[in-house]
Amino acid sequence: MKIVLATRNPGKIAELRRILSGFDIVGLEEFPDIEDVVETGVTFEENALLKAHAVAQAAGLPAVADDSGLCVDVLNGMPGVFSARWAGRHGDDRGNLELLLAQVSDVPERHLGAHFTCCAALALPDGGQRTVEGILPGRLIREPRGTNGFGYDPIFVPEGDSRTTAELTAGEKDAISHRGRAFRALAPIVRELLS
Repeated sequence: MKIVLATRNPGKIAELRRILSGFDIVGLEEFPDIEDVVETGVTFEENALLKAHAVAQAAGLPAVADDSGLCVDVLNGMPGVFSARWAGRHGDDRGNLELLLAQVSDVPERHLGAHFTCCAALALPDGGQRTVEGILPGRLIREPRGTNGFGYDPIFVPEGDSRTTAELTAGEKDAISHRGRAFRALAPIVRELLS
């Protein structure tokens, strides 16, 4: 049985195909008539469920969606659910990163704690649903480093490492990432519900 990933982001599709190997995974590129779901929720879980349910209903197949973002301690967890549009336009990675760095420019290094959070949701065409969460703790740095990854990866150093998530290989990142943790936790639920 196919499972639809509720995204058109090629980087995210590739990452999730690696994590959920063994499943027949397709992205929204196979369903051009399904419109993008507006993320109107104020939590990662609400947004993930909105997307998963909309795609499951439209495609008539089980759908998996996630919502994730960077939560900065000194900014009371922001940008959080607004991570992808922090600078005002959805998907402006460079603008988002530059704005965030400007906002913490006078914050002492010791207060640059942050974490990535991901909520992954499975929705079934009959309305069934499950969610899980993955968190990757770490800290921000002042200057972007690395060319792998996307979003805030070049300024985020995972706890216990000295490299940014943009300096990790795809395999290294998958092994520790918030998205990897969430989807590895979701994988047995998918197997159980779809077997």
